[in-house]
Amino acid sequence: MEFLINFFTDYGYFAVLFVLIICGFGVPIPEDITLVSGGVISGLGYTNPHIMLVVSILGVLLGDSTMYWLGRLYGVKILRFRPIRKMLTLKRLQMVRTQFDKYGNRVLFTARFLPGLRAPIYMVSGITRRVSFIRFVLIDFFAAIISVPIWVYLGHFGASNLDWLNEQIKKGQFVIYVIIAVVALIVFWKWKQSRQNKQQAED
Repeated sequence: MEFLINFFTDYGYFAVLFVLIICGFGVPIPEDITLVSGGVISGLGYTNPHIMLVVSILGVLLGDSTMYWLGRLYGVKILRFRPIRKMLTLKRLQMVRTQFDKYGNRVLFTARFLPGLRAPIYMVSGITRRVSFIRFVLIDFFAAIISVPIWVYLGHFGASNLDWLNEQIKKGQFVIYVIIAVVALIVFWKWKQSRQNKQQAED
């Protein structure tokens, strides 16, 4: 976080925008830490926190939209690219497609809160072409206005006490991991239940 704070202090809004866009590509830079760091430099007086929020939401949407369009333009052929193939395996592609069939737009909304799965899900939404770009952006936006302001303003108000801020980030990340675990358990339970029902029907 200290590196990002220093980087953002030197280059301001454009640096935050750039890092958030590449976060959308699945680059291993935590999006929450990036958003908090953007908030910190606002709290230190280098930028305006409200403008920083707008820039952050724009960066998030641009990064996510890029993944959507890569999937939409190239389809499954994008799996020929080795970096993409590592992030989006055939097994993961099939799994996400199945979830789209069952839950539709809810998968996209939930993906915003699932680090590590976010980029593959957005790419698959483009590959399947079951979601128009306008709908994709709207769903992503409504999810972003829940999470992004929390991280940005947390950084803004905690800028003077980084130790306290780090503790709050850890708590926030823990809550996210708990949510991911709960979602995974629900999905597994429903999958197991549907499989049992299918076997009973065949018998």
